[in-house]
Amino acid sequence: MMLENLNITNEDILKQLKLSRRLPKIKQEIITQQIIAKKAAAEKIIISDRELQKAADNFRITSNLLTTADTMRWLEVNNLDLDDFETIIYQDVLATKLAKHLFDDQVETYFYEHQIDYQQAIIYEIVLDDFDLAMELFFGIQEEEFSFWDIAHKYIQNEELRRCGGYQGFLLRTQFKPEISAAVFAAKPPQIVKPISVDKYSHLIFVEEILQPELDKNLREKIIQKLYEQWLKQQLEKLLN
Repeated sequence: MMLENLNITNEDILKQLKLSRRLPKIKQEIITQQIIAKKAAAEKIIISDRELQKAADNFRITSNLLTTADTMRWLEVNNLDLDDFETIIYQDVLATKLAKHLFDDQVETYFYEHQIDYQQAIIYEIVLDDFDLAMELFFGIQEEEFSFWDIAHKYIQNEELRRCGGYQGFLLRTQFKPEISAAVFAAKPPQIVKPISVDKYSHLIFVEEILQPELDKNLREKIIQKLYEQWLKQQLEKLLN
């Protein structure tokens, strides 16, 4: 059967949403938009044409829609028209502006109450299934018989991790398991932490640096979004329970 001969109705789409069990999620998204619109109206949130234009330009750039033709093809692929596009932009701007309006003045308090959660550590890690071996290697490094790098290249199985010496990058305190977090953030970098046993595995960790959080623009936006999402979740639970 040729694709152009297919006839997909709205009823077909609704039935498929039901069968694929995605309808509850769609309903939740609709209710969420209604909550946002109602709250924004109550708070007298107004969006200017300039704000919409700037958001639309940013959307096109981040979506790689660099020409009018690119945008029109994107709309066609997604079965949207220009009015739909404007609605998408409007809803995004409205949600962002409402979040800032509701929670901007709560950021500092939240940050200082949860500051520890935003600490970061730069670490290298080797995971072993033999605690005695991990201790042996730890003391060997301490006595400069070999380096952490040597051990990483010998014992890390994952090729990509082995090549970078077990580098894990910048990790928030909340990304560590509690047992590991306590040891890592008690370290005085640069320092190798004594092997930590968690779930039958031993973690040999080199702490390169611990970074104290600063309330910059990026973190401020993350906190606002976190508080906003918590608020939305509460509103949804009130309506759905």
